[in-house]
Amino acid sequence: MLKNKNGLVSALSAVALFSSINNASATEMDTILETFPKQGSELPYSVLRADLKDAKTQLPFDIRNGGYGSAMTAHPTQTNQFYALTDRGPNANHQGQYGKGKSFPVADYTPRIGLFEVKAGGKIVQLKDILLKRPDGHLISGLPNSSALGGTGETPYHADGKPVLVNDQLPYNATTNPIKLDDYGLDGEGLVALKDGSFWVSDEYGPHIVHFDTNGIEIDRINAFKDDSRTSLHLPAVYQHRRANRGMEGLAITPDEKVLVGIMQSTLKNPDKAAQKGDLTRIVSLNLSNGHTEQYLYRQEKRENANSEIAALTADKFLVIERDGSFLLGGPKKANPNAQKQVYRIDLSTGTALSTIALSSSFTKDESHGLLIDGLTLEQYVQKNGWDALAEKGIKPVSKKRMIDMVKEVAYAHDKMEGLWIIDDQHLGVLNDDDFATWSTDGKLEQKYLDKNTVDANRLYIIKKNLLGE
Repeated sequence: MLKNKNGLVSALSAVALFSSINNASATEMDTILETFPKQGSELPYSVLRADLKDAKTQLPFDIRNGGYGSAMTAHPTQTNQFYALTDRGPNANHQGQYGKGKSFPVADYTPRIGLFEVKAGGKIVQLKDILLKRPDGHLISGLPNSSALGGTGETPYHADGKPVLVNDQLPYNATTNPIKLDDYGLDGEGLVALKDGSFWVSDEYGPHIVHFDTNGIEIDRINAFKDDSRTSLHLPAVYQHRRANRGMEGLAITPDEKVLVGIMQSTLKNPDKAAQKGDLTRIVSLNLSNGHTEQYLYRQEKRENANSEIAALTADKFLVIERDGSFLLGGPKKANPNAQKQVYRIDLSTGTALSTIALSSSFTKDESHGLLIDGLTLEQYVQKNGWDALAEKGIKPVSKKRMIDMVKEVAYAHDKMEGLWIIDDQHLGVLNDDDFATWSTDGKLEQKYLDKNTVDANRLYIIKKNLLGE
């Protein structure tokens, strides 16, 4: 298998990041930004299937593709274009005959990257789809991985409740026709586009970070599983303890395209479920040339929030999404006027690099669970003693400054905010994940609404803000 550890063609400086170097002239781009609707613009979609009945209304409803909101990133050279990523496909919690798992109404769905272009007046057109593929060129799926590669025991089911099998035409047999899993399956959540036309995608299964070429064929892989023969570089082993369905939600790359930076969505299950309900999330950087990793801590505003995206401004400064799971207008939940959908600017240079902590009688290191303080993981220590106590031990989280409150800016109605597109140093694109316009209540699929009448859809917002200024 071809291994490309660097994925580099040329360096991209922070200055070049904010320059107009594409087919859209500066004047055309100014027009696009000036005429873009304040309340955003919907991305186009197709319908995957419309034959299932909504569990609430018992009427047929659309499962859409849609779904281009798990991550987004700027096209490296076309300033009016962006890439957006889908996750594993439409799904819902399901308790079936073969255990707890997920219902996949489109079980053969292939995760993909869409290329979109923004035009004057806010019109958005999709230029192409890049379906993600194995190294041999076969399409991947969104089905779960095996437990050896981070799978959490999710059993995949069809919409009719039958298990997804290796051969759906034959009866289940644990040996000859088992439940179908996919060790190449991805639940993609982070996206980076390089100048050479290739992509890095992070997910919340392993988590895995996978390098795809311009045609969507896998050419390299990074994860925390050293027995995985597909990998050339590795994450620290502690990332094997990601909380189920809350993996590496955001992925960025430094402007010189040398260092990947990923952020976990939530507190790790480190060492157990009790520890995962905290406000400490981890950021990891990985040098693509030598494999060196570094870790930093991020302090969330409240426990069990979600960090859904990270995007690079400079080598040290990044934008990070922090959000809760509520709906401003209610949707399938109770309306929450205090819904949190915010963008923060962080500075890695202000946080303690965990590798700099000297080991001692208090500080020890566990191969699986990472740095320990008095026998506690960092997640446990902060839960028990608080952030001030951690600071007294010499460990501080990265600094953060709130840049944008999307509820105040645009009355943001979506539950999920998962895509950031740095257009220039004065404009930021924000994209929601519409979950393929589906929702589930008690494991039953239904249409996803933002209010009584509005079906959720991928909607791009463009916010004017001095992203590097005070």
